[in-house]
Amino acid sequence: MAGKRKKSSPAYECTACGARQSRWLGRCPVCQAWNTLEEVLPGPSAAAVERSGGTARPVRVADVDTDDARRLPTGIAELDRALGGGPVAGGVILLGGDPGIGKSTLLMQARAALGLAGPRVLFVRGVLCASLCGLGARGRAAPGVDDVRLLATTELEDAEAALQAKDGPAVVVVDSIQPLRSGQLASASGSVTQLREVTARLVDLAKRRGVALFLIGHVTKDGALAGPKVLEHLVDTVLSFEGDRSHAFRLVRAVKNRFGPAQEVGVFEMVREGLREVPDPSALFLAERPAEASGSVVVPTAEGTRPLLIELQALVAPASYGSARRVVSGLDGSRLAILLAILERRVGVRLHDRDVFASVAGGARASERALDLALAVAVVSSARDLPVAADVAVLGELGLAGEVRAVPRMGPRLLEIAKMGFARAVLPRANVERLTKRERGLIELSPVRSLDEGLRAALG
Repeated sequence: MAGKRKKSSPAYECTACGARQSRWLGRCPVCQAWNTLEEVLPGPSAAAVERSGGTARPVRVADVDTDDARRLPTGIAELDRALGGGPVAGGVILLGGDPGIGKSTLLMQARAALGLAGPRVLFVRGVLCASLCGLGARGRAAPGVDDVRLLATTELEDAEAALQAKDGPAVVVVDSIQPLRSGQLASASGSVTQLREVTARLVDLAKRRGVALFLIGHVTKDGALAGPKVLEHLVDTVLSFEGDRSHAFRLVRAVKNRFGPAQEVGVFEMVREGLREVPDPSALFLAERPAEASGSVVVPTAEGTRPLLIELQALVAPASYGSARRVVSGLDGSRLAILLAILERRVGVRLHDRDVFASVAGGARASERALDLALAVAVVSSARDLPVAADVAVLGELGLAGEVRAVPRMGPRLLEIAKMGFARAVLPRANVERLTKRERGLIELSPVRSLDEGLRAALG
């Protein structure tokens, strides 16, 4: 009939991948998960929360007032380094890491320092008991922690009311985002629908109120942030808290940063009192390096503005149980497989019947291509039982043809090598041609063009 409004058909959304279907299915056709489609009930969208009614107008870049985007230093230098100087008012930071790695401890110390500096700090904890929340906070006793306000709730609407209060906070930490749920959605907390809605509404509110918002997120068994990928697109900064719980060292790495450099790294050490900053991480990572041991090579990484010296270790042993194994810790396993193929095809080092184990000492993680030559040298050093001299550092990217390619930011790497007392560096020849006269005079340089030359220069 004319004038009669057609009733909208229900929609079903997969709680695993977020795909929407017009009817219920036992199996999601996108991610192939069973019994994950749930009906999406109509409700107000995140855009309807505190809308200003379309008052935004375009302005010239030269007329933009950047004073409003002020930074709020946390008082923890290594965390501020990873953030590019500290959190920005109105910026949203997503911190992810393994359970028990120290995410809550780090932000509790940062909240305490911010509380002493003046900004009002609110800690939203996804539990239903405030006493449990306060017990956890006082267990990480830090100056200023008693002035932090706590909100123990699993309801998004309670957190929104606290942010919209007249004396609302300047800094908010949500620990963690997964337990929060909106009462306007029928799906369970932690589902794709809830995560997307909760994050979108909190981000929208933080932008409008000028609140620096920290979100702690869970990770999957593969180490990726749990939830839909859209979470990383919604926030301004994504921090990854890395480290092995069996080691004391922790690294905070900026995976994404709209207000500063990405891949910046902050280094901490877990002690009884909490997390302690490490101002000279190169010395810490090399403190226990064995002398005259085969399979050990030092390489300078530069995945941020500050280069770090780390120790790569490799162990080659006869394969005892059928096919050879390749095991890595802190490195890219697929990259190791490529390097082993290059060694066997271009240099003649036969490793198809050997077990190869490789790791970064100290529990750190590294993935840049500048480690290729050092890792290849460590493998050959272990296979032939030829130690690399203790005062030699190795770096360079390897191509499939066995050539050694140039790597970026060679000057700062050489400065760090010289500062730590190394006498010689094996590096790509293409990099030497781009160095200044001062950088060439820092230490003795051994430029190489191929993997064969690099092995001879490093292993003598």
